[in-house]
Amino acid sequence: MRFIRPHLLALALAAPLAALSGVTAAAQSEPRVYTLATANAGGTYYPVGVALALLTKINLASQFGIDMEAVVSGGSVDNISMMEAGRADFAFLQAVGMAAGAAAEVSAEAEETSGETATEATSGAANAVQALTAGEDLRAVTMLWPDVAHFLLRADLAEEGTLADLQNLTGLGFSLGPAGSSTEQINALIFEALELPYQEWNPVNETYRDSVESLPEGRIAGVNIESGLGVGAVSNLMTAMGDSVVLLSVSDAELARISEVLRSAATVSIPGGTYAGMEEAVQSIAVPNFLAVHADVPEEDVYRITRVMFENLEYLCEVHQAACLLSLSMAQDGLPVPLHPGAARYFEEMADESDLIVEGDDDS
Repeated sequence: MRFIRPHLLALALAAPLAALSGVTAAAQSEPRVYTLATANAGGTYYPVGVALALLTKINLASQFGIDMEAVVSGGSVDNISMMEAGRADFAFLQAVGMAAGAAAEVSAEAEETSGETATEATSGAANAVQALTAGEDLRAVTMLWPDVAHFLLRADLAEEGTLADLQNLTGLGFSLGPAGSSTEQINALIFEALELPYQEWNPVNETYRDSVESLPEGRIAGVNIESGLGVGAVSNLMTAMGDSVVLLSVSDAELARISEVLRSAATVSIPGGTYAGMEEAVQSIAVPNFLAVHADVPEEDVYRITRVMFENLEYLCEVHQAACLLSLSMAQDGLPVPLHPGAARYFEEMADESDLIVEGDDDS
């Protein structure tokens, strides 16, 4: 199938219906509109989600009766609640507290039994995921990019340039992220691991977009923005504040302590030049993300959405830098829940095609 890029939307809409080949009976009726839960507009989930929904609409709505809408949400924890309540069919989730390395393929046995998740007692996200998997309702489409912690602190409070400087925040205000979000959960885990008294910092719950305004205006003195590299909220904040704000590094000792409670965390280096005024690399932590789907979504629909996504990775990369990390080779690495049969079918087809290419190139 030849997929249509969003920048060709006007042309696609102008094309006569008769020109579309393979129009199915389903396409002649109202399309099935799936809801993709993302996060707040200032992060990575939302713009990539909008792009995926647009790809789905352009390529699948007319021919196959498959449509999608991306909606703003409070992030991973809210997304899980939306899936439980039947208000979302797909969702971007952080794999916080889940057992890494779940089965990459969905066998008949895996379809009949739920996958176990390892949870931290303080992680609402992990508990909610466990509730979904216990009911055999949560499946994976693909692993995504890692969400990187961006700890930003007012420069006059940054003495060492590491998370230890957060001790200077007493009474000055720190944004934990939206209430009930995975960012709030992760912040709590990190601060408890480092024995930082964040309740004394006058913590507030704000979206990333609100924090970008609050920090320069002095309503808060620090924030952690959990998102893919190159996220607009961090870029805008560092451009606006210049030398008045510092992107803190996570020291090796701090990483070791954090890893004890946040087992899914990995070390990551934010390259110099990623943001304005950032000349040298900064060490931080990252947690994995994945695209989840409700188990009840038909196999054929998930297959086609997965195919559209992976055959348009170049476009998704243009939408956001973080999406450049998406790849077939990494799609099944560390999945916290079993693959949906539709996604498994697509990956199996791609593996078969790869084998055929290798065999065809063999001159022996």
